[in-house]
Amino acid sequence: SGLLSRLQTSAPTIRTLSSSKSFPQNIPSCLWKLGRLNHVAIAVPDLEKAQSLYKDVLGAQVSETVALPEHGVYTVFVELGNTKLELLHPLGEKSPIASFLQKNKTGGMHHICIEVDDIKAAMTELKKKKIRILSEEPKIGAHGKPVIFLHPKDCHGVLVELEQA
Repeated sequence: SGLLSRLQTSAPTIRTLSSSKSFPQNIPSCLWKLGRLNHVAIAVPDLEKAQSLYKDVLGAQVSETVALPEHGVYTVFVELGNTKLELLHPLGEKSPIASFLQKNKTGGMHHICIEVDDIKAAMTELKKKKIRILSEEPKIGAHGKPVIFLHPKDCHGVLVELEQA
């Protein structure tokens, strides 16, 4: 009965918190709009094993492997309905994924990708806000659209890719 009375006592507090006002809407207006999560990228040391996990074990729809030499990666997309996973494997000795895997032998989350409606406007505004962009100009990404990467030290430890929607 002690646990039940504690739960009953705390219930009004929970209701009070959940019925409180939503977060303040003091988000500054931008010339560009942040869109949906496009994908979460995972660096993998063995691309075939990773493809097999998602396709054969978990039953997901998995794309063919695509080489992106300008980014130094092989990429595979796993469809999840509401978003995708991007499996990344090194292509060439100067691949950023190779250096990531040297530090993280079993692989791991590499970056998140969020869509934007105007990548050039986003770049201009983010530079004004002292967010470092890892290239001077957008590059064409795995979906054939312009992409940029934001420095993880400016994004709370997360490498963020922005992709033109």
